[in-house]
Amino acid sequence: MEAFDTTQKGEDHRQMLRHVRRVVIKIGSAVLATDTGLDTRIMQQLADQISRVKQAGVECIIVSSGAIAAGIPKAAQGHPPRSIPEKQAAAAVGQPALIHAWEDVFGVKGERVAQILLTRDDLANRARYLNARNTLFTLLHWSIVPIINENDTVMVEEIKFGDNDNLACMMTNLSESQAFINLTHIDGLYDSDPRKNPDSCLISFVPRISKRTIGMTSNEPGAFGRGGMRSKLTAARKVAMAGIPTVIANGKKPEVIPDILNGLPVGTLFAGEPNRMGSRKYWIAFTSKSEGRLVVDDGACWALTHRRKSLLPSGIREVEGQFKVGAKVRVVGPENQEIGVGLVNYPSEEIEKIKGCKTCDIQNRLGYKFYDEVIHRDNLVVDAEGHP
Repeated sequence: MEAFDTTQKGEDHRQMLRHVRRVVIKIGSAVLATDTGLDTRIMQQLADQISRVKQAGVECIIVSSGAIAAGIPKAAQGHPPRSIPEKQAAAAVGQPALIHAWEDVFGVKGERVAQILLTRDDLANRARYLNARNTLFTLLHWSIVPIINENDTVMVEEIKFGDNDNLACMMTNLSESQAFINLTHIDGLYDSDPRKNPDSCLISFVPRISKRTIGMTSNEPGAFGRGGMRSKLTAARKVAMAGIPTVIANGKKPEVIPDILNGLPVGTLFAGEPNRMGSRKYWIAFTSKSEGRLVVDDGACWALTHRRKSLLPSGIREVEGQFKVGAKVRVVGPENQEIGVGLVNYPSEEIEKIKGCKTCDIQNRLGYKFYDEVIHRDNLVVDAEGHP
């Protein structure tokens, strides 16, 4: 594992959390689930913490796992669900139980909750993305705690977020939150796998998450979840690119949420990037779904990554996939290295006709020309390490 600065700079970042006024709290299955269903004692503990945080002036949005675990005892199949249909059926049974459990524990504290079920399609469509955002803001204005989960009962590979870590990082940006707290069953990020190395040490502060860091972590999920530590670091990296800090911590630890928001050294803190990505570009990079690829030459690769230029037809070598105007596509270099993603101004069949040509020849090739650029730089997200 890379070496990280855990001295004064980390302490300064911790103190910044004391000024957070809106936070997304993702609660993983490893925190909520037991072999026989939901751990209501832990849910009561977390509801109490969140209620007190709310009373102190912090708006809280929950991304809750646990639907499948809640459905297992009710499904009465005698074994945990194994296939996708079994997991979807267990989630269908467990989702009402999960939201009712949250409603009960928050109700004791005088808090109201609302359930929001989402698929990637709901956020990939810009209009539906903005509608979800407006609904969320209305609930917060009404002082209702939104409880968000992936709509497991209808998800398929093409529309699922992958896991609730990914969903939570998208909701952090959508809700304009100032921090992301990711609660799991371990204390944070260690310098080696604590399940295999008893001498591993907890890392308190990570100033920047590189792809190398992510690659050194385990992607082994828990019994009831889909994401391991690698999934959590990937989500933290995406959140950091929006300038937002993440804390990964043990959700079963007493007072974990108030302690984090009081700036205490709990879990692992990941700093937000100083040059934050704008909301629209963040949506392009992480929320919408790629529908094809454009392979560019060395000159275009340099212009995109070093000069932040638009993608012109002259730099395009190959077009892969079929897509329409406005679709998101991946941009890759001649050695198949990921450069970024963007929204195209022309459909795939027309890009095929104009690839390699100068902008002055677009009119002759297509019979019209609306744009010089295949992807304008305002609709292009480029990452120095490759696709974000």
